[in-house]
Order: sequence, then C-alpha cells, then structure tokens
Amino acid sequence: MACTRRQFTTAFGALAATGAVPAAFAADTLKIGYVSPQTGPLAPFGEADKWVIEQMKAALKNGVTVGGKKYDVQVVLKDSQSSPNRAGEVANDLILKEKVALILTAGTPETANPVSDACELNEVPCISSVVPWQPWFFGRKGDPAKGFQWTYHVFWGLEDVIANFTNGWKSVPTNRKVGGLFPNDGDGNAWGDKELGFPKPLSQMGFTLTDPGRFQNGTQDFSAQIAKFKAEGVEIVTGVVIPPDAKTFLTQARQQGFRPKVITLGKALLFPGAIEALGDLGDGLTTEVWWSPSHPFTSSLTKQSAKQLADAYEAGTKRQWTQPIGFAHALFELAASALARSKSLKNTDVRDAIAATDLQTVVGQVKWGGQGPFRNVSKTPLVLGQWVKGKGKYRYELVIVNNEAFKQIPATAALKPI
Repeated sequence: MACTRRQFTTAFGALAATGAVPAAFAADTLKIGYVSPQTGPLAPFGEADKWVIEQMKAALKNGVTVGGKKYDVQVVLKDSQSSPNRAGEVANDLILKEKVALILTAGTPETANPVSDACELNEVPCISSVVPWQPWFFGRKGDPAKGFQWTYHVFWGLEDVIANFTNGWKSVPTNRKVGGLFPNDGDGNAWGDKELGFPKPLSQMGFTLTDPGRFQNGTQDFSAQIAKFKAEGVEIVTGVVIPPDAKTFLTQARQQGFRPKVITLGKALLFPGAIEALGDLGDGLTTEVWWSPSHPFTSSLTKQSAKQLADAYEAGTKRQWTQPIGFAHALFELAASALARSKSLKNTDVRDAIAATDLQTVVGQVKWGGQGPFRNVSKTPLVLGQWVKGKGKYRYELVIVNNEAFKQIPATAALKPI
C-alpha cells in the first residue's frame, strides 16, 4: 500500500509513543497490531512487551518479503487496560484505522477473547496466547465441529494445569482436601466449571474440593472463603486469581491463622514482582510454569535459546525474567513465519499461511491442525514451579519442581510444603 508523507508522519508519531518506530522509511509498509494489558491489574502480563517489540525492530529491520514483494514492518502496540471492552475497542482501531495485516494478542481472556472476536468479525487474521485454550475457545462460544475461521491460539489447556498441580500435590503428604479460589471472570469460570475445570478430575483422583463460589475481582475481604476452608480442614489451596487478590487472600489467611501446606495458584503467582510484593508470604508458593530459561527451545527468528532470551531481558531492563517474555517473542516468530510464507497480504492468504504453520519456536513446536484438540489450537508444554529464596541478586527465584508432564524441561528441585 502506498504511504503518503502525512500518513507516514502520523504512523511515525503513533509508533514513537509505543517504542516501535520503523527503522527506515519505506514506500511499502505492513503493520502488525499487538494488544496486551499494559496497565491495570493484569499489567504484569504485558510487562515484557515493549522490550520484545524493541527486539523485533532489530530482528525485522530489513523488512519481510511477502509474495515476492518487500515490506517494512511496523508494530503498533495497544493497551487493553485490563478491560475487555477496551480490548475490543483498540482491536477495532487496529483493524479499521491502522489497517493492520494481522493482530497478535496475549494476556488472559479479558484481553485475548475480545480481540479475537473483533478479528473474527472483521475477517482479520489473529494469533493469540497466554490463555488456557478452554476459556479462549469455549469462552468465545466456539463450536468444536467448525472451529474459527480467522483466529488461532497457542497455549496449554486446563487438563495440563490440572495434571501439573496434582502431580505436585501427590508428591507431598496432605489430607488431599483442596480449597478453590475461582473468581467470576473468564479464567475463574472455566477453572471452576464442573465438567471442563478442576472439580471432576480432582474427584476422580481422590481429592476433595471445597469451592465457596465465585467472587468479584478486586475483593477486599476473603474472610468467608478462609472460614470455609478452615472448617473443611483444607490443606491445599488452588485457583486462578489476579495478583492484588492473591495478596489480599494470603495476608488475611495468615492473619486469621489459616496455614495450608501447599498454595498453588494460577495467574497471580507467575510474576517476580507479585511475589516480591508479598514479602515473606511469597516463600514456597507454587504455580504453573509455561516458559523459563530452562526450557530447551530456541527462537526461529533470533536463534536465541530460552536462557539467552531471558538473560538479554535481564541485561536490557535490569529486571528479573518473567514468563510472558517467551510467548510475546514466539507470537512474533509465528507472525514473521506466516508472512514470509503467505502468497500476498490478502487476509485470506495470511490466514492460510498461519493455519499451515509448523514451526519450532522459543516456546516449543507450534502446529495448528495437529497439536491440539481443535484446528485453531496448538498446545505448548507445561511444568510446575515453586518460588524459593534467591541465592543471587533476586529475593525469590522460580525453580521447576515437577516435570512429569514434559520431561524435556529439567526439574531442579522437589516441591516442599510451606
């Protein structure tokens, strides 16, 4: 597409604000949209995105060739503000105003689902991640017989997180009584679903689940849940909560004398900053690990190993590595691969190239139509981690404590009760 001086100046200004300024002016430019939570309670999911986009500017500085024609690449980052409504709005901006060739999105159902829905409605190719596939697929009313036409997803599923959590719990002595914290949101409703979520498999494995019911994100008082857990003799707490709610629950549990042997929470305990904010309460907490420096994978785009990518992030930001780095990076690997294989920038050609993907990435192999329950879903590996007191410059470190679900990722310690 031709780019007038006014259009270029406008785009350059917008991209300067996102830290994604094109390396050089080119007459033909393709835009990749990226939507994630940069602000709000889900912001830790987007913490690494600006750094990854800077890395992509270097990796894609020579542009990409699509259907024999070379294009400069611009990345337009939009903030969902941790709001589903806002996520949908900025996705529409990318589609209707920025005229992006495709959209990438990540960071819980509250961002990825409305973005995917906007792309499906407007027939724009989309690759999403960092949402278990069930809340992404079924949360969007997906039909297993049909799937989706324009939206493709890469991540693990609830069956994987359940397997990892229970593998860890079985390795320590408890009474197998589990308390569930499932909020009234996309993740919480999926994790607590009697058929799709935790209740059925836990019962089949001999665990007793106490589920006090859904609560709203941002809850300031967990006394009712804590009282219920104490009354039922709960020794394991699980669930999927946002970081502020985890801090509220853990602080009040300690104050009210509730001391479970194992606390394994999705979402809230993924990030170093969230664990540091907990102080002494962070020691020994367990969570799923979807990407780490220990993962034995390499980027198809930059040839960095997972460890090299994490080291580069720490050197460049002076912050501890965080799990979303790998998936933000992998989304661009997938976009670059699909564009390079596409016959043209026509939406159907880009979509067909995405669907045909079979790529080794820094998060593992991605292959739609062969590595997941439906043709729109490609699954990635998952292991279990525990936060332990750091031996180096960081207060806490995340170590792999159970790798039964994916042996190629080495476990470096055994799970210890709190």
